[in-house]
Amino acid sequence: MRSTRIWARLLGVEKTVIEQVEAEETGTGGEGGEEILIVVCARPARGRRLRCGVCGRRCARYDKGEGRRRWRALDLGTLRAVIEADAPRVSCPEHGVTVAQVPWARHGAGHTYAFDATAAWLATCCSKTTVVQLLRIGWRTVGNICARVWVDVEAGVDLFAGLRRIGIDEISYKKRHKYLTIVVDHDSGRLVWAAAGRDKDTVHAFFDALGDARAAEITHVSADGAEWIDAVVAARCPDAVRCMDPFHVVKWATDALDTVRRDVWNAERGGKGRTTTGSKSLKRARFALWKNPEDLTAGQQAQLAFIARAHPLLHRAYLLKEGLRMALKQGCETAAMLWDWVLWARRCRIPAFVDLQRAIVRHWDAIIAAAEYGLSNGLIESTNTKIRLITRVAFGFKSPDALIALAMLSLGGHRPQLPGRQTA
Repeated sequence: MRSTRIWARLLGVEKTVIEQVEAEETGTGGEGGEEILIVVCARPARGRRLRCGVCGRRCARYDKGEGRRRWRALDLGTLRAVIEADAPRVSCPEHGVTVAQVPWARHGAGHTYAFDATAAWLATCCSKTTVVQLLRIGWRTVGNICARVWVDVEAGVDLFAGLRRIGIDEISYKKRHKYLTIVVDHDSGRLVWAAAGRDKDTVHAFFDALGDARAAEITHVSADGAEWIDAVVAARCPDAVRCMDPFHVVKWATDALDTVRRDVWNAERGGKGRTTTGSKSLKRARFALWKNPEDLTAGQQAQLAFIARAHPLLHRAYLLKEGLRMALKQGCETAAMLWDWVLWARRCRIPAFVDLQRAIVRHWDAIIAAAEYGLSNGLIESTNTKIRLITRVAFGFKSPDALIALAMLSLGGHRPQLPGRQTA
């Protein structure tokens, strides 16, 4: 094998002619030595010259551009390596004057395809510190690489193929109310779409990308009780069965129970804002009230028994919460059991639970459909947890585009392959 081919294989480049390889001293390296940079002088093969950097069309040369340019390649052992080549400009009928395409890197990128693929793969598997130290680049650079790798992946795959049952939810990814809206496929378990925002326009953007024909093929949509999701789903895919996650219904009940607990606690303090013997008895009661009976410790069981004797109103609210939780677990009998619970809540004379039964009646069809079809937001909540983990490992992202790209690569089933490895 000729040495030029060996260098092409080492660098992971194709359709490239290697002209020469030089070693360049760039300054002080580790332990006071000179850092050596491997400079590989190259040019596109004959059939790849003078092509538009955007569309790849053969074009007329415009000028020599700004001279020679360098692209960062994968390290060769412990030494950094770059590809150096001329960067002429061409005149494209569609995109105007632009830098000519090179076969080893994306248009406008400063890294080779192999470098981008390695960085994106590492970002889906490793922590920020690992990627930064191993590749000797900045974390913002890793985000930019993930974004452009995802653009190429998105252009080459059909994200919405076979989409029938979806879940929609939002997740906070940054302080000051910065949210992402995400969509998952219940059948494949994949994250299929994500965008910054939490409003009707964001959900409309998903259905615009999906298209009216495919929106009509959606059979089930699961979400929480957010009106901004309900309204858009009803307008864009009216024939889909709307399913409301039982977890959020129980959360409503838990919030209502906590409202009652705070009212009882404040009443024990006499409205004077100071600790009393009665308020001390309710200290940390929320943990005993929130937990499922089968998970209670001996001390929490004793505290519940005390609440049943000393605070019957709060205990009745606790029984209402537990009754709702059990009613939602009855499968085909959920509708009958839930209606009995609604009648009980209407007579309970606890304002928080009277309001809760009204909300349940308002979302009745969606709640019963979730029980009938066995759909919940468990998959979406799991995806949200993984996105939060990605954000934490990365110590945050400057822009949502990098987070969305990394989430789609990691959770959408499109993780990039390492260069030189066969697809598993």
